[in-house]
Amino acid sequence: MSFENTAAWITAHNAHPFEVKPAPVGVPEENQILIRNRAIAINPIDYKVQTSSVHRGQIIYPTILGEDVAGEVVALGPSVTKFKIGDRVAGLAAGFLTNKNEEKTFQAYTILRTDLSVKTPDKYSFQEAAAFPLAVGTTAAALFNTDFLNLRLPTFPAQKSTGEVLMIWGGASAVGCSAIQLAVAAGYEVVTTASPKNFDLVKRLGASHVFDYKSPTVVADLLEAAEGKKSAGVFDTIGFASWPYTLEYAEKADGVKFISCTVPGWPEPPQGVAVKHVFSLSIIKSHVASSVWDDYLPKAIEAGAFVPAPSPWEFGKGLESLQGAVDFLGTKGVSAQKVVVSLE
Repeated sequence: MSFENTAAWITAHNAHPFEVKPAPVGVPEENQILIRNRAIAINPIDYKVQTSSVHRGQIIYPTILGEDVAGEVVALGPSVTKFKIGDRVAGLAAGFLTNKNEEKTFQAYTILRTDLSVKTPDKYSFQEAAAFPLAVGTTAAALFNTDFLNLRLPTFPAQKSTGEVLMIWGGASAVGCSAIQLAVAAGYEVVTTASPKNFDLVKRLGASHVFDYKSPTVVADLLEAAEGKKSAGVFDTIGFASWPYTLEYAEKADGVKFISCTVPGWPEPPQGVAVKHVFSLSIIKSHVASSVWDDYLPKAIEAGAFVPAPSPWEFGKGLESLQGAVDFLGTKGVSAQKVVVSLE
């Protein structure tokens, strides 16, 4: 079966807008699938790559962007047994690591790795399913990689309590929503921050305590909630404005003084506190990818123990909507939502 592909291309560094035109269709190799994209989620890195010098020198133009996607399997690589043709799946595309355009998502068809993909139940729309893959990958690297927080792995049913507490700054962010669920499944108590309007959301996902990130007593409140328990560390999903607070918490909390973070460029941490910037696709270099995507997620999603979050917000339909969606997220942002574009 042959497929015709179209993509939203960036033709040169900082070129704007995307040019929607034909693109080659990838052929799945070992441990890969080809999917027809039905929903594409937008991430801050997409805006940064197009408008700044992030990753300049690492990108070959013309190029395609995109990491989060949900769709239907249309072709299987040799010996693939995890999926079958027609399965509804969500996945984290590996193109930022491989530099292969066929492994990016701003197009009609995308090659996905089987260990970064999961079958999704019919009860979830493609838009909902596209909201979590990059967040899960980022969380998995931050929490479970041995050179980061090195926490116990998530399981379904959830692991028994470790008696340790993980502080997540930004619990209602896309990454925060996944981080809460994976940490709880690994047996950790979660204390977190959010806007008051999102308190119920993060509690539903499993956080035991949540505090207003704008409160002048937020660090003291977090420390009090964790009092008497060993800290498993900190995961900062926001960056910049959050740095003084997460550094103070890590310095004062009793236990692991390590901060996994989604944004680089941190100031010098206090003595004894370590900070490290996470890269989602690093999980494929270890057991973490298969442990999360093969062992945990399929059972947890099917049972409703892991839920796609935050809610998707559809910016528009068609590849032509991608530029507006990227610009909107980059300049205006969202709260407890994931910007998505749907494809027919």
